[in-house]
Amino acid sequence: MTHILDSYALDRWFTPEAGLVDIPSAIDGRVVARASTRGLDFAAMVRHASEVGGPALRRLTFHQRSDMLKALGAHLTAHKDALYVLAADTGATKRDNFFDIDGGIGTLYAYASRGRRELPGERFVVEGAPEALSKNGTFIGLHVLTPLHGVAVHVNAFNFPCWGMLEKLAPAILAGMPVITKPATATAYVAEAVVKLIVEANILPAGALQFVAGSAGDLLDHLTGQDVLSFTGSAATSQALRDHPAVSRNAVRFIAERDSLNAAVLGPDAVEGTPEFDLFIAEVVREMTVKAGQKCTAIRRIIVPKAQEGAVIAALSARLAAIAVGDPRRDDVRMGPLASRAQRIATQEAVREIAAEAEIVFGDPDRVEPVGADAATGAFMAPVLLRCAEPLKATAPHAVEAFGPVATVMGYEAIADALALVAKGEGSLVASVYTYDPAVAEELVFGIAAHHGRLVLIDRDCAKESTGHGSPLPGLVHGGPGRAGGGEEMGGLRGVFHYMQRTAIEGSPARLSALTRTWLSGAPAPVTPEHPFKRKFDALSVGDTVETASRTITLEDIEHFAHFTGDTFYAHMDEEAAKANPFFPGRVAHGYLILSFAAGLFVDPAPGPLLANYGLDSLRFLKPVSPGDAIRVRLTVKNKQPARKPEYGEVRWDAEVFNQDGDTVARYELLTMSSRI
Repeated sequence: MTHILDSYALDRWFTPEAGLVDIPSAIDGRVVARASTRGLDFAAMVRHASEVGGPALRRLTFHQRSDMLKALGAHLTAHKDALYVLAADTGATKRDNFFDIDGGIGTLYAYASRGRRELPGERFVVEGAPEALSKNGTFIGLHVLTPLHGVAVHVNAFNFPCWGMLEKLAPAILAGMPVITKPATATAYVAEAVVKLIVEANILPAGALQFVAGSAGDLLDHLTGQDVLSFTGSAATSQALRDHPAVSRNAVRFIAERDSLNAAVLGPDAVEGTPEFDLFIAEVVREMTVKAGQKCTAIRRIIVPKAQEGAVIAALSARLAAIAVGDPRRDDVRMGPLASRAQRIATQEAVREIAAEAEIVFGDPDRVEPVGADAATGAFMAPVLLRCAEPLKATAPHAVEAFGPVATVMGYEAIADALALVAKGEGSLVASVYTYDPAVAEELVFGIAAHHGRLVLIDRDCAKESTGHGSPLPGLVHGGPGRAGGGEEMGGLRGVFHYMQRTAIEGSPARLSALTRTWLSGAPAPVTPEHPFKRKFDALSVGDTVETASRTITLEDIEHFAHFTGDTFYAHMDEEAAKANPFFPGRVAHGYLILSFAAGLFVDPAPGPLLANYGLDSLRFLKPVSPGDAIRVRLTVKNKQPARKPEYGEVRWDAEVFNQDGDTVARYELLTMSSRI
């Protein structure tokens, strides 16, 4: 009996009974699932996300949300083999599934790690340093980021039913925003299986995730200015979503990642026989055939020096001829079918449009002999390579995306022509550059950077460990200008902050310190009767301060430090030369001598709850210290954060070193670990 896809709404599974559409296998055309959303109450889903899921997520800290993502990654990893089997009917080979399934799970782990390492154990983020707004420092301002109070609606493409969903889900959940996710119907059965595993794990709170298998119905009608709409797919659908009355009227945040005619550029130095030429050929073939070329990041335009056109076409043709197309479940098959016969027809039509201004030099879009499968019932298509003789005058190769195993070779005479060819794509997600000449690399990179969200420089030095042209990574921006949609996803914490509101807050240092649980200059800094280093983590309060006695720095101190460390820089050793330096009044103390003496002034030497000093941040030397000057230190608890292990926590201290006149000579943040047991 054909599987009917369920939607997950209001924390329960919904099985449709009417309006069902067939979803065929890409391998043989048999119906593998049926889907419909008739009967779903989309208004109720949006309310449930906003009224149940959002508050539940916002009650958790970033660290708690990170732990949920890590647990989800572990649960999906334990069940990924079943997803591999299911995904074969989408046309995915084992190699393809690594990018989709393992890549999606890897994104969960990546954001779990970033949330723990880079975000506070709070429900908000303080962004940047405070702004001074008054003469005497009693009125300041700063920026905070807090989760939006709506829902993140994710509309995904058919080519990556797992990764496309999880790379959007991870930053949204980490930000504290509930998600309604809608995969493309053609491969929704894989996405449904992933969501069923997530629900089964019972890790996310109620209302945090809902799933739509089929049409989005009137979902967008119910969005407000507190919601986010993130889309991956065609330019036409992107425009329809952006222009939706509710989206435009309510200024719904809209993130789009869409059509992209990505380029690979071969430098003039990378002639046949060089490592860069070989790397270029290998990367183009990989990008044409992984997921049967159905990747938003795949190479569509192959931009090469005119002198290398023949060699490039010959090398690509030889490699493409060796690609076995067929049943993706077979070990001897390198490329499976397209996601559907409708997608194959669309790709064939796109090839014909491009061929009006180019010639096919390898492959036949209408003929293929798949291994272990029937071309008549499946969605198979052979790789097709075209050559555009006059690319600067052509239009179609720069405007029509054949979303399949198709790419066009374009020759250039000078670097300026290569830059112009890249620009004719009107904005792309990614371009890759292959050269070992630093001047060529610089001219290409800064000549095309404005047209791309990501650039990959591949040469003999990095190729072995390179993740390649077509692999979006959690830590880097995925998106691009112009035709690519003008949006951004991932990019480390940038992807999290898309789901948060930046708000400027003004007030007294005391008030803002209390609100942000971060000591700010000008806020109370009470000197505690007991040295803060003697207090356990949980007994420390933000603002706890120790003020030290002073120590006079002598010429003997400076000379001893110089000879002991080997730092005999003239400013410390030669009075006449030091006076000639506009920054110094004469011989001065080493900056690191000041730090060392400062530590000697504030350190409590006995064993205690302070376990380790593990770093300094934001160190600045602000005024020179001369022989005879006396320094003292004020050390204040700036911020506290729980650590990964419950036995200790991180304490960030504001350290300010003064001279005898009260002038600040150095300032930095000291990082320590303090015991909680």
